[in-house]
Formats: sequence, C-alpha cells, structure tokens
Amino acid sequence: MALDSGRLLAVREVAERLGVCRATVYRLCERGELLHIRISNAVRIDAEAQERFIRGPSSQNRM
Repeated sequence: MALDSGRLLAVREVAERLGVCRATVYRLCERGELLHIRISNAVRIDAEAQERFIRGPSSQNRM
C-alpha cells in the first residue's frame, strides 16, 4: 500500500510524479483515464487512483 494512500493530490503533484506537464494530467482526467474529483474549481486525484493508473488498465478493476 502507498504511504500516502487516501491523500488527495493536486494536478501539479501528479504531473511531477508522472513526469508530464499539467495539461497532460488534465487531459487524462477529461478522458476518464485518471480518476479524479472536482472540489469547486480544483481537480484532485486520490494517490491510490494514481497508483492504479501507473500499474495499468488491468488494475483499474481491482479494489
């Protein structure tokens, strides 16, 4: 289990962790490839959802 499981990450943090720009993270969210929540105008990604994204599509169904 990830150390920061349950933590909500900002788009900037996810972009840094994945080594991509923030626009890429927003596109992944828009396409439904990266699960996220919207809090007012802010997009937040659960650390566990990011880990599932990294592991690949086969892990998306496991919970």
